Amino acid sequence: MTAFWADLFDKFGVMVVGLVAFAAVVGIVLFLADRAPKKGRDFWQLLAFVSPAMILLAIGLIYPAIRTIYLSFTNRSGREWVGLTNYEWMFTQPEIITVLVNTFIWVALVPTLSTIFGLAYAIFIDKSHGEKILKSLVFMPMAISFVGAGIIWRFVYEYREQGFGEQIGILNQLIVWFGGEPQQFLQNSPWNTFFLIVVMVWIQTGFAMVLLSAAIKGVPVEIIEAARLDGANAWQQFLNVTLPGIRGTLVVVITTISIATLKVFDIVRAMTGGQFGTSVVANEMYTQAFNRGEIGQGSALAVILFVMVLPIVIYNVRVMRKQKEIR
Repeated sequence: MTAFWADLFDKFGVMVVGLVAFAAVVGIVLFLADRAPKKGRDFWQLLAFVSPAMILLAIGLIYPAIRTIYLSFTNRSGREWVGLTNYEWMFTQPEIITVLVNTFIWVALVPTLSTIFGLAYAIFIDKSHGEKILKSLVFMPMAISFVGAGIIWRFVYEYREQGFGEQIGILNQLIVWFGGEPQQFLQNSPWNTFFLIVVMVWIQTGFAMVLLSAAIKGVPVEIIEAARLDGANAWQQFLNVTLPGIRGTLVVVITTISIATLKVFDIVRAMTGGQFGTSVVANEMYTQAFNRGEIGQGSALAVILFVMVLPIVIYNVRVMRKQKEIR
């Protein structure tokens, strides 16, 4: 017990020293920025405030990215240059091709379904009685970590062979009640991938609903009333007034969910570990680099993941710039 408290105080002391050092550095930077010569003071103050963030960005993002790209052209130890061998391996191995296909399926379905369900829910409960409570119920899964959600849904899909105890998975119990045989939802390929996708949609629908609901409330009432007076029905009002009015938010929602889906790791890892043909790029990257020690192959998968995310980010930035120009 004494050793435990000694170790705890040591860790607490290190934390205090770190906080004091951080405060001292910030204080020195602010002091020097305030004492900068009047000529060019704005530049030096800007540099003083921006440089710490730029240094951290370079250390935590830019250098690791360059290092990862370099390692993707090396062997499993990261020391011998092998050229495009890792990329050739990626696009010729059936298992890795399955991983890439699974990732594309995730990106195609999760943002689409989450946005459709979130938009539909936001429209149906708009200005309804108990709107806040209804929104809270749908948004609640966002408060659960991906690992927690994976564990919850793993119990939902739980399978027990008939004759070896009662079913504790709600889906298999319902199937048994209706006279069917329990199914191994997480092992039957390729349907197990879609059962994993359900978990991500369940989490992201609340995010889409909140943003789209706020955007819908921001559509000018005058325009909606004008469309109604012109004889437009509810569907026409939605297509010609509401949908164009929330286009910017739709783009943000779809691109944000797409990026999160490309990086999905926790759900797959917690529910199947990437087995039974369910692995995706992020999970396979971890498996190759850390479980199997294939640094080069894991780095190549990381580069491919970055390449997949980049077009979505660029598109999102272009759309946001166009909206600023219009405003």
